[in-house]
Amino acid sequence: MSWYDPDGAAWTYVSRKLISARLIVLWICMGLPLIAVIVVGALTTAWVWLAAAVFVIGGAWGSWIVYRQVTAHAWIERDDDLIVKKGRLWRSVTVVPYGRMQYVEVEAGPLSRAFGIAKVQLHTASPGTDASISGVPESEAARLRDRLSSRGEAQLAGL
Repeated sequence: MSWYDPDGAAWTYVSRKLISARLIVLWICMGLPLIAVIVVGALTTAWVWLAAAVFVIGGAWGSWIVYRQVTAHAWIERDDDLIVKKGRLWRSVTVVPYGRMQYVEVEAGPLSRAFGIAKVQLHTASPGTDASISGVPESEAARLRDRLSSRGEAQLAGL
């Protein structure tokens, strides 16, 4: 048992489709400057190809980081709270008691909808709480929103 893995709990990991969605965004952001560098390199000096290599290496490194981030993102629902863990190098664990939740928001942009995933954002009275779960399958996101809302209402009713 550690602070990052309480009681050897059975974590629910986010969908691997989030990797593809994030890689598309990454390679669009890296690919456009890469194409510009290649065009400039073809028209001018060969030294510009060094910049193209830097973009390719940066994109490969970014792809590895995306894979590592997504495979470390998980959540678990316990009797009194929800725990969200993120990160491998800079680990974070957020524990949100159901009684402290004000509302649960589910959002999905066009790329997320194309992959059938959504982001579940928990809002509490504290503005510093960043409890969000990206890459939740759409059907599970709706069920999670309903479960968390009903548990939050039940906890508030007990006060």
